[in-house]
Amino acid sequence: MSVPPGSIIVSDWYHCADSREFFSKILQKKRRRKFGLLEAPMMPPHMNVDIVRYKVLISGKSGVGKSALAARLAGLELPKMHYETTDLLLIPLGIETTVVFWPVRLKDSGRVLFFRFELWDCGESAMRRFDHMLPSCKEQVDGILFLFSFTDRGSFDDLSNQISRITESSDRVDKLVVGTKFDLFMHTDVTESDIAHFQEVWGLPVFRVGGDVSAGLGEVAPLLNALAEHLWHQDCMAASTVSISPQAALRETGSEIIV
Repeated sequence: MSVPPGSIIVSDWYHCADSREFFSKILQKKRRRKFGLLEAPMMPPHMNVDIVRYKVLISGKSGVGKSALAARLAGLELPKMHYETTDLLLIPLGIETTVVFWPVRLKDSGRVLFFRFELWDCGESAMRRFDHMLPSCKEQVDGILFLFSFTDRGSFDDLSNQISRITESSDRVDKLVVGTKFDLFMHTDVTESDIAHFQEVWGLPVFRVGGDVSAGLGEVAPLLNALAEHLWHQDCMAASTVSISPQAALRETGSEIIV
């Protein structure tokens, strides 16, 4: 089910003055801070903030920009050249993980949450070569970003195969589609009518990314906000079936909830 943008969180909150103290925790010298798997922003006692954790798989054909998207969302330097995420000497198990922290303010309650997205990027060839890769990536996964490149028609045409191959109807996992290299519009192989038809058939939101990450938080905010909204909404729906809300779970577990 698609979640209308801004229906759950304040979508332009990163522009507001009262957000600066929170966003300062993910910045260092006006640039995004890199977080390791065991690291988290340092919060002073007066900041009443809960951390919600989600595992997100990035899926797509080789060359569409999976590693570049992970770097973009984390505010890190983009890879200067393409490499396949399969080199087991450089990347353990052929899987690369990137941690992204993103603060949001809930629209109804005004409560601030820090979303911790653990992005998993597995190379397409490794996924096909090693049977254990897909189960490892899907284990306890909360969301999947399906990627295509606006400069590669084949990657767009492969979306339906990707979705069918990686997910099942019984999976409780949120799905979003991301088109990369949108800034290269002069060379696009995918039209807006193609996007509209895909959304009509699959009922999945499609986001567009591209350009220079030096544009700052505003360049990544739409996708990170959407990911936060969809995952939080998914958990609200799941929690309602057992008569407990995520907010109640936060109160019961204290300052951190593992989702």
